[in-house]
Amino acid sequence: MSNDDFGFGGSGHSANVSFGDPNAASASANPQQTEPVKDISTEEFVPEVVQASQERPVLVDFWAPWCGPCKQLAPALEAAVAATRGKVKLVKMDIDKHPQIPGQMGIQSIPAVVAFVKGRPADMFMGAKPEGEIREFIAKVAGPNDEDNQIDMLLEQAAMLEEQGATGEAGHLYGQILMADPKNVKALSAVGNLYIGEGNLEGAKGLLASLDEAEMKAPEIASLISAIELAEQAEGLGDHSELMAKVEADPNDHQCRLDLAVALNAAGLREEAADALLEIIKRKPGWNEDAAKTQLLQFFEAWGLTDEITISARRRLSSLLFS
Repeated sequence: MSNDDFGFGGSGHSANVSFGDPNAASASANPQQTEPVKDISTEEFVPEVVQASQERPVLVDFWAPWCGPCKQLAPALEAAVAATRGKVKLVKMDIDKHPQIPGQMGIQSIPAVVAFVKGRPADMFMGAKPEGEIREFIAKVAGPNDEDNQIDMLLEQAAMLEEQGATGEAGHLYGQILMADPKNVKALSAVGNLYIGEGNLEGAKGLLASLDEAEMKAPEIASLISAIELAEQAEGLGDHSELMAKVEADPNDHQCRLDLAVALNAAGLREEAADALLEIIKRKPGWNEDAAKTQLLQFFEAWGLTDEITISARRRLSSLLFS
């Protein structure tokens, strides 16, 4: 199964969704995605910023050629704006060549990025910021639109279908989302977990190929990566019932109990998997350089920090460690 053809089985449901070229889908969704960033003059400020911001938010990057932090900020800022697929416009203004506007606005330190909405300054930040903070700023400025609302609704519907066991229908909805937004991390993570459920680890890994470093750090993608690693760990362990019999025969075989936890998780028995690791920590604190605790934390990342089983097991872990 290729990354361009997502077929999901299970529970009597199936769906084959052809996504085509994700980059082409993204470009066709909004041709403004790759519009050049213009360095504007004082005379251009009104049409390029004030008037243009009546249609969509406009960011003004106040900079100067001698400013090192300005050069550091620019690539991340331009990438984050491009990721909005035309919802936000970015222009630059050299304060040395055009000091009047920044002077009127009281800009005393650069880089300074000011967001204009409906003809007026709405928000700003100064200094070179991490990519995550830049994306959060732009997301707040851009605000929700009809497409975002539709995607959120589809994500909710797909999650409900998954809970009901209708993985085929859920996969079809995730496919619709990825057609509109090929790098939607929630949909990618969900599709990856559906792949893992089918035993298609290569398909799950393939979903990560197009993501950049910042996207790989998203909690949903970090969760998917952990789930892939756990599935790889489970390969070759055999049926969990055999491991359970070995543990019952020798309750102090902690390595076997840890393997049992990995196998139980792969079988979808997450609560039992957590129980097995917590039992190791209870019986032999610090065993094998805290291997059971490390494994449990990986479970938490794969399951999600807001998952009910994660929350319950984390409380029990804290009770064992600090009692």
